[in-house]
Amino acid sequence: AWGCVAPPDLRGVNRAASASALSSKTTAIMAAFIGRARATMAMQPTLVGRTLAISGAGRAMTSWSTCDPNAEHVGRVLNLLQGKWVDGSGADASSSASMTSVPDPMTGKPMVDVSEVSASSGKVMAAFAGSIRACPKSGLHNPIKRPERYLAYGDISLKVAAALREDAVAEYFASLIARVAPKSKGQAMGEVVVTRKFFENFAGDNVRYLAKSFTAPGDYQGQRTEGLRWPFGGVAIVTPFNFPLEIPALQLMGALYMGNKPVLKTDTKVSVVVAELLRLLHHCGMPAEDCDFINCGGETMGELIRMAEPRNTLFTGSSKVAESLARELGGKIFVEDAGFDWKIMGPDVPEDEKTVRHVAWKADQDAYAFSGQKCSAQSMLFVHDNWNDPAKVPIGQAKGRVFEEMLADRASKRKLADLTVGPVLTVTNERIERHIAGLLELDERVEVLFGGRRLAPEVNHTIPDCYGSFQPTAVFVPLDVMLRDDESFRRVTTEIFGPFQVVTRYSDDQIPMVLDACERMNQHLTAAVVSNDVHFRNKVLAHTVNGTTYAGMGARTTGAPQNHWFGPAGDPRGAGIGSQEAIKLVWSCHREIVYDEGPVPSDAQLTTT
Repeated sequence: AWGCVAPPDLRGVNRAASASALSSKTTAIMAAFIGRARATMAMQPTLVGRTLAISGAGRAMTSWSTCDPNAEHVGRVLNLLQGKWVDGSGADASSSASMTSVPDPMTGKPMVDVSEVSASSGKVMAAFAGSIRACPKSGLHNPIKRPERYLAYGDISLKVAAALREDAVAEYFASLIARVAPKSKGQAMGEVVVTRKFFENFAGDNVRYLAKSFTAPGDYQGQRTEGLRWPFGGVAIVTPFNFPLEIPALQLMGALYMGNKPVLKTDTKVSVVVAELLRLLHHCGMPAEDCDFINCGGETMGELIRMAEPRNTLFTGSSKVAESLARELGGKIFVEDAGFDWKIMGPDVPEDEKTVRHVAWKADQDAYAFSGQKCSAQSMLFVHDNWNDPAKVPIGQAKGRVFEEMLADRASKRKLADLTVGPVLTVTNERIERHIAGLLELDERVEVLFGGRRLAPEVNHTIPDCYGSFQPTAVFVPLDVMLRDDESFRRVTTEIFGPFQVVTRYSDDQIPMVLDACERMNQHLTAAVVSNDVHFRNKVLAHTVNGTTYAGMGARTTGAPQNHWFGPAGDPRGAGIGSQEAIKLVWSCHREIVYDEGPVPSDAQLTTT
């Protein structure tokens, strides 16, 4: 609107005017200005759709959306193949082919119908594989071929970001996320906000800046070298259930920005979110043929990858599956695998109660937000003895092990009613109980600090048995027990993708043991060093490797915003997400072009060597 509204005429307002006259005239001018602005804005077409209507929180029926997050049956999900929405047999969207029913994680009732492709569907599998192979190795665009597509994706990103700024659209996606992967409103909306900010970051010229090149002088007149970021061509993306919008959106767009053609597969339980994102992208100008989208099981996706032989694959999820894929693909893979993520509480306890409570709040969030179903969730907490000493922690009437009791108190406030605790989608109650029992067998000093049970009967929930429903839980394991042999360490550092963490304690003279434990861990995604003691902090940072490490009194392990690298370290296959560096690393390779344009030197000696 700013470019369409004439500025207010202020020529009649001067210092000689009386205060009342000035106020009156200014008010009149500004009222006219605002009125013209509103009138102009009312004439602008919405970026989302011409038929926006809201009926209940989170329901946005537009020219592109197809689902209702508030209905008992949310909708159905199709596959996207070569620009067309098709069912699992490859028939068009009007087909009435059989669907896979996804149960509501809160009730067990049918919630979403998904048209899955099976490995036995030879024709449609061949079509998906052919679509990937049809993309040339030089990609859909590169710095020399069709560079205008960089600009087009900048415009698309601008429009998607603007759409996600509309309250109705943001609520729509947040409600859809919370419906298929039950998490609190704050967690669900936070995912939408991060995704929106990512699109804002790559609006305008920032897509083309991803492919910025560099040159170096040659050896003589007419020779120079140019380093370029080059796409791979046909690629594959496999993403998990826990961030149904953020992870697929950021990795998908990174692949597209750099000129690749991806086939995207996410967990069937949450694939409706990606399907709706793709419809929004199409509405905002993305060519439907630029990306394929398949609903299928893991074995079927593995078969598709074998058939299509994508030039690069991005896998986010289980370490076990990642290792299998790496062998299958001959190493042509980037991995953001599961993380057994640690947090070390340094020896320096803050002198004010407010900061101590903030640290406890963040530790609770890191371990138990979204019921611990984050690859960056706090899996192990090393607590320096000072944090449990009533004489050193500035909390009134503190008794016992102060910090651990604060954690227990915060965890007890989590409720199913507001989804601060909820269904565990990949780990059953029986699996969690077996793990706790296995830890308790290690030593008589091992104990359950809090939790350790299924959600209380009085909650009266209807979460189906195929999902977990467990209280936020912490188990104390002494540091010497953890480190005494390989089997004990393996058992203690086995990741439970749910509301569970191991807590251990250490003193000043046990710091080398803490660092030894960090060295022996196999996954190195996130970590936190909660300390403002520079010497202690630097000692820990110097001897650890986690790819995204937070340091300082406010350090966390979770939170994968769009403004910094997020990914593991210590592995040449480690994938990042969100930042310019991550996109360039994962979704492009280096190409060097050496120009030798002459002229031939007049004194050139044409000697055979």
